[in-house]
Amino acid sequence: MDAQTFYRSKKHDQEVRLIPSDSEDGELEEIDSEEEWTPESGLRETGMPDDNESLDEEENEDEASQEDVPRLPRWRTPHNANITNYPEWQAGLPKSDDIKSPYEYFKLFFSEDILEVVVEQSNLYAIQCNTNKPLNLTTKELEQFMGTAVYMSLFGLPGTRMFWNKATRVSQVADTMSLNRWEFIKKCLHFNNNEVRQGENVDPLHKIRPLVTHLTSKLQTIPMGEKLAVDEQMVPFKGRNRLKQYLPAKPKKWGYKILVLAGSDGVQHNFEIYTGRVVQPPELPDVGASGNVVLRLAQPIPKHQKHKLFFDNWYTSVPLILTLAQQGIHCAGTVRSNRLPGVSMMCDAELKRTGRGSFDQKTAMVGETTLHAVKWYDNRPVSLLSDYIGAHPVTDVDRWDGKQKKVIRVPCPAVVREYNKNMGGVDLLDSLIALYRTKIRSKKWYHRLMFHFIDMTTVTAWLLYKRDCSSTGMSKEEQIRLYTFKSYIGESLCKSGKNLEHKRGQKRRRGPATPIPVPDVRLDATAHWMVMDEKKGRCKVPGCKGTPKAKCQKCDVRLCFTSTSNCFLRFHTE
Repeated sequence: MDAQTFYRSKKHDQEVRLIPSDSEDGELEEIDSEEEWTPESGLRETGMPDDNESLDEEENEDEASQEDVPRLPRWRTPHNANITNYPEWQAGLPKSDDIKSPYEYFKLFFSEDILEVVVEQSNLYAIQCNTNKPLNLTTKELEQFMGTAVYMSLFGLPGTRMFWNKATRVSQVADTMSLNRWEFIKKCLHFNNNEVRQGENVDPLHKIRPLVTHLTSKLQTIPMGEKLAVDEQMVPFKGRNRLKQYLPAKPKKWGYKILVLAGSDGVQHNFEIYTGRVVQPPELPDVGASGNVVLRLAQPIPKHQKHKLFFDNWYTSVPLILTLAQQGIHCAGTVRSNRLPGVSMMCDAELKRTGRGSFDQKTAMVGETTLHAVKWYDNRPVSLLSDYIGAHPVTDVDRWDGKQKKVIRVPCPAVVREYNKNMGGVDLLDSLIALYRTKIRSKKWYHRLMFHFIDMTTVTAWLLYKRDCSSTGMSKEEQIRLYTFKSYIGESLCKSGKNLEHKRGQKRRRGPATPIPVPDVRLDATAHWMVMDEKKGRCKVPGCKGTPKAKCQKCDVRLCFTSTSNCFLRFHTE
């Protein structure tokens, strides 16, 4: 076969891919891998052939079954500004009669049962590593270890050994346990038995699965508010692990991705660590990979109480909203244009010519559910989809105009205002965790998640404390701040119910020696005044064994000053 014949045959086989006419410049350009879904039937379309194309033999055989598939929802433009009746929440938050201590709020999550599991698995892991060096960890000592981790997040030194260093020593940490014991506990800290791992169906989170299961069960028991949100959360991590993700839009781009269900006040109610492809439970419908995440996280939400759930365009789709509407959960979220089948919205150029604040609205009825699709143009176009709120009533919001160099009033649809007001619960939780994040380095990948869970439960406990304070009428000025709240938890973990005395037969180690000033301070010949102390101390001049009472006020070290030895002069000149 010659080259001309070969290339002519390849040319006939090529198909032309048409660019859809309703593509939007403001939407994301990446194509969703999920297949389109037929809302009225709950089935996915199998790709309807065009009338102008020739049907193959296999398509002719399935023609009868394809004719039975219901059509997509018929979208129409509302002719009048109908204000949708806002669904009232059918429940309420329980009122608290008393306010617990910070330690009691924290123990709601890290209870005795999970601490005993960690102690048992850590002792077992130490024996598996070296039978001659048992860990002999107890729940009280594990609480002290966790308390030191809380203190480390507050002080924020770059290295853990600096908390025991004489120059940067922190008594709250160093007086609780020795450095060697702390590092040995961290080395052997374990949560599950490695010997019981299954062969083929290996759980990526096997090493930390008991802790994840325990915390999710505790978080799901927290009373939920009316407004909830689903979003991603990043745990900063740059080590080597296949679970590590890269999200360029996040402040911390590298780390573990956690999918979180939280209230608008930041209280976390459920979470799921992203591990890749997940098999959907058989009791839940399959609405696509991203929508299945929302259905799994929304399982603890009470049904038919008219909760409001918000999520971004990675999750939003017509089948997801219809599925949640059947459970009595209302939804609103930004949506991509390729997930709105059959919708003909105004193009970006037309909205831009109309000006900032212009919008277009379409509605559709699917069974008893009314879908509202709104496209709004601010600095760029954005589309939203909801089943309980539309564009009206329209209110004005303040926006900065770069050309006029002043703040202007821009019309804003109701669904946009509702979304912006209640979508930031997970972001609020992230910002509070980032204030005092535990930065303990470790070679074990699951330790990073363990310390994140301590930070997360501490912040959640503080938010529950603030909720109880508000229900009892306590003013914000009287409420404990987050820094003080964490310090109370760290002190309780280190000292509450613990015997701080040394064990019998254990050699008591001396505390760290008084640090010697650096040469630039010691030899500056400025304001080195001699004072007399009540107690004696060892002279700091090398080779001197005297125990004088005299010391330098600036250097804060004891120095001999007698007729036979003038260590004070030698210390400040040599």
